[in-house]
Amino acid sequence: MTAPLWPHQERGLAMLRQSLMNGAKHPVLQIPTGGGKTKLAATIVKSALAKGNRVAFVVPAISLIDQTVRAFGKEGIDHLGVVQADHPLTNEFALVQICSVQTLAKRTLPNVELVIVDECHQRFAVIENWMAERPDIRFIGLSATPWSRGLGKNYDALVIAATTQDLIDQGVLSKFRVFAPSHPDLSGVHTVAGDYHEGELADAMDKPELTADIVQTWLQRGENRPTLCFAVNRGHARSLEQQFERAGVPVAYIDANTPRDERDKLGKALEAGRIKVIVNIATMTTGVDLDVRCLILARPTKSEMLYVQIIGRALRGADGKTDAIILDHSDTTLKLGFVTDIKHDMLDDGTPKRAAPRAPRAKAETLPRECPNAECRAVKPVGVRKCPECGFEPIYREEIAVQQGNLEQLKGEKLADDRATKQRWWSGLAWYVEQRGKNEHWAAHRYKDRFGVWPRSLRWMPREPDVDVRNWVKASAIRWAKGKGTEAGREQIRAGRSNVVGV
Repeated sequence: MTAPLWPHQERGLAMLRQSLMNGAKHPVLQIPTGGGKTKLAATIVKSALAKGNRVAFVVPAISLIDQTVRAFGKEGIDHLGVVQADHPLTNEFALVQICSVQTLAKRTLPNVELVIVDECHQRFAVIENWMAERPDIRFIGLSATPWSRGLGKNYDALVIAATTQDLIDQGVLSKFRVFAPSHPDLSGVHTVAGDYHEGELADAMDKPELTADIVQTWLQRGENRPTLCFAVNRGHARSLEQQFERAGVPVAYIDANTPRDERDKLGKALEAGRIKVIVNIATMTTGVDLDVRCLILARPTKSEMLYVQIIGRALRGADGKTDAIILDHSDTTLKLGFVTDIKHDMLDDGTPKRAAPRAPRAKAETLPRECPNAECRAVKPVGVRKCPECGFEPIYREEIAVQQGNLEQLKGEKLADDRATKQRWWSGLAWYVEQRGKNEHWAAHRYKDRFGVWPRSLRWMPREPDVDVRNWVKASAIRWAKGKGTEAGREQIRAGRSNVVGV
């Protein structure tokens, strides 16, 4: 007796059927990681079998073949054959064929009426050619992140069974907390094919101070939870593994060459507590059903798909799990937003999009922000003043008063010049450089005017300035205009116009 479908799975199936009835030949069914994609796929397969149709289920990696066979077997599907090398379950007459995409590219394609493509966002050439050659076959794509460029050239509808936030609200997925303990310097890392150059990224991240900070942060904030750590490449992963070992933390390493049976053993050891951390390189983003309660993101990325796939590893629900801890040492959350904020309502068909009028502040205003409390480092949603983690709430003082049309600086207690304050001001000045056309020379001199020293050792992290920084910049510009003594400057001051510095 198999378990019943969750409401969002029932809704997703109903929407998929409606899409097919409306004429879609190649729909994509989107369901978040941990939302029961395999259960949905098995239900679709059983429905097809009941109608007398043969089915091919395509997986993106050979390592997922046996996992899929076991999952389908638990759902009562026993008409299984496998298309993968010399697999013992090879049976070309079976009604359901579990196929690795690598083997399909070298074999005669199975004779079926329905093809279900797992992780379809990866865009497999053999599948797209199959679609073109056999317009009579229905193809259904499955993905948690169907946002790859050009996916809509081959698939013709997007069915969203649920969003990540939907499933968190329903208790299917876990709530999560994000911390941004460190901020890597990626200024010298180039972009290749939409993401960071891997070699340069590894050089930037594989530094002793960064790897040591990752381990120290886990010891402080990881709560000894079962943890997945995502690294850049093998060298970086090995460095992290060694740092955990030196700290006495039971740790394991997995990459693409780790045999499946060894991965399974390590996964069981993680869940049993014999291992606390598994360090991996992009090999634990799919087909992972482990009870992960802490995740270390040590691999910066510009890819929304990779980011959501990685974080999704920690959001799977489990007995006794109240939340997941995300230790983001990559600045990815601060740059892309929370995974619950990333949404796309349609497939990308690959055509160039007309550029919208530039609105430089729009993106910054929707991104989460780091708690100003240097001892906290939690990442909080935009618009939330009081940190939900530590309770810190910044108190903003107006430093400018308007009197008879003149802007005058108020005298008040000097702000504490601790490192967090200095970084906040430097980030605010950097924002003017990025968004208001100022240059770094301007920002550095404004900082020196404020603190009496140059901004050495501070990070270039443009953030929208708070009231303190904005008011000080306005007052500084007004003082400059007064000193300039021009009639235009005096006129602007008399009028109380704040646009004297373009703010």
